[in-house]
Amino acid sequence: MKTLFKKCLAATLIFGSLLSLSAMAPASAATSNDDLKGKNVVLVHGAFADGSSWDKVIPLLEAKGLHVVAVQNPLSSLDGDVAATRRVIEQQDGPVILVGHSWAGAVITQAGNDDKVKALVYVAAFAPQKDQSINDILKGKPAPAWAAALQKDSAGYLTLSTDAIIHDFAQDLPVAQARLVAATQGPWFAGCTDDKVTQPAWQNKPSWFVVTGQDRMIPPALQTAMAQQINATVVNVNASHVAMLSKPTEVAAAIVEAARAAK
Repeated sequence: MKTLFKKCLAATLIFGSLLSLSAMAPASAATSNDDLKGKNVVLVHGAFADGSSWDKVIPLLEAKGLHVVAVQNPLSSLDGDVAATRRVIEQQDGPVILVGHSWAGAVITQAGNDDKVKALVYVAAFAPQKDQSINDILKGKPAPAWAAALQKDSAGYLTLSTDAIIHDFAQDLPVAQARLVAATQGPWFAGCTDDKVTQPAWQNKPSWFVVTGQDRMIPPALQTAMAQQINATVVNVNASHVAMLSKPTEVAAAIVEAARAAK
């Protein structure tokens, strides 16, 4: 009789434990995703690129339940790129986390004033102050080696040479992939560097900044200084200028962190 009682008691305890575990597991999974439901990530590409530059990050964000859209910028002016970004923001149903790479840091700084935008993420990007242009940020600083490799067409649009892409823009990518980046790059109008931000969104929106430690396009020290100026949460990634291609997991994690914090 005692043996039967012990067996029943043991079975009851095991069954109770299994019920507890089964109840806890879904709750934990739900908690990890609930704060991302209904949130949108709008990705804005920089100069010498297009929306496909985010193709390694997009599935990682979607796997977390985020809705993701990549903007296709004309790269014709700050106003033109801001207008393209605002059209995408307008289409989103719910809060937006606005992400910009490189030149697009200026774009999200202006476009991020939209009420739907709840957080900004700068990825190896420029973060201008009020009435400041890219040229203003770079004034007095030595010209980088890649500047000599810029090619300007008759309409004033700039492209980078394949060698500059391989050695300075995307040096931590396999050469074959870097050549694809060079072949598909988006020409950037030279006048963009003089366009000034009029109302910096980071003044009123929480910001994150992915600083790329091996960057040869925007020096890491300059990125860190800009991140400090805008009081951004800094995420350091040991990557070239194209961290979203070479270190997509780290970049996606920074965006998810911003999305979780966005209210």
